[in-house]
Amino acid sequence: QVQLVESGGGLVQAGGSLRLSCAASGRTFSTYAMGWFRQAPGKEREFVCGITWNGATTYYADSVKGRFIVSRDNTKNTTDLQLNSLQPEDTAVYYCAATWGLGRFMTYVGRSRSDYGYWGQGTQVTVSL
Repeated sequence: QVQLVESGGGLVQAGGSLRLSCAASGRTFSTYAMGWFRQAPGKEREFVCGITWNGATTYYADSVKGRFIVSRDNTKNTTDLQLNSLQPEDTAVYYCAATWGLGRFMTYVGRSRSDYGYWGQGTQVTVSL
């Protein structure tokens, strides 16, 4: 099992940047693939990006490709999401999620909510004009 805690959200002006962090408990973090999702008010939770257990493979939703960067540090049990060139439409609660990373998701990044079994509580990102 793994427990996830996000941090780093806040209020930023359009064009600005934020860095979100997700800290995981447990000694087996390196065996989990990680994903980031977001949920805007009145909308479904959507996939943002993901990274495999060793960081070798990443995948981004088209809406954030070229602006967001996902990374992980298995020595610190953390995964980070760098958000650049933020726009008002990026306003949402951002969640990190984990799934067993040495099976089906060893080289493939899960992109559905159902691919992930562990979730953090979320952190709010608000982008103003």
